[in-house]
Amino acid sequence: MSKVHGSAAQVLADVMRDGMTLAVGGFGLSGIPADLIEAVRDTGVQGLTVVSNNMGVDGKGLGLLIEAGQVAKVIASYVGENKLFAEQYLAGKLEVEFTPQGTLAERLRAGGSGIPAFYTKTGVGTLVAEGKPHAEFDGELYVQERAIIADVALVHAHTADTDGNLIYRYTARNFNPVVATAGRITIAEAELVVEPGVLDPNHVITPGVYVQRLIQATDRVKDIEQRTIRTRTESAAVPA
Repeated sequence: MSKVHGSAAQVLADVMRDGMTLAVGGFGLSGIPADLIEAVRDTGVQGLTVVSNNMGVDGKGLGLLIEAGQVAKVIASYVGENKLFAEQYLAGKLEVEFTPQGTLAERLRAGGSGIPAFYTKTGVGTLVAEGKPHAEFDGELYVQERAIIADVALVHAHTADTDGNLIYRYTARNFNPVVATAGRITIAEAELVVEPGVLDPNHVITPGVYVQRLIQATDRVKDIEQRTIRTRTESAAVPA
């Protein structure tokens, strides 16, 4: 059975439901599965728990799901670029579980590796560690963190073959590989989809065994959260 589907709406039609946990790749607006996020919004599902490094910005990326009121809980490491997110959180409308960035990556990686929990020093003695088991190793105190397994994982790749093998591009790789392994169902969108045998196996980052469904991503402008530019000036003449 082919993993390739015709559209984002089609690929999500029979998997989305209220109250599910959704893991989403990307970092801000870099490497986000934009087509799939928009399709999730259009399903109208409610009460989502979203696991992602952050929630994008107002009106873009995962910010679309915040705007639509579809998110009940967020597990993330950073949320500072989204004003509506902050408003909903401070108003008690949105539950937030803050997780240190490296710990979040490892929780997702552990989920994809069949490791139920692990210990880390990060967060010991802070609010992050409250209520969690602790253990001492070699005279140092560590806190236990549980793995994350999502009902559905959504990722963006630069290139994929129709078997679901994925290659990411530069910093757009970010959280996508660990998210891809952490889903019971993983759905990928790729900018370029090729036939099996075209990709060099040495370049594949996410093996197709982790990916159940795939779509061709639409050609779109890649948004940048903050663009800082300055006027180019002529270089000063260097004395001989």
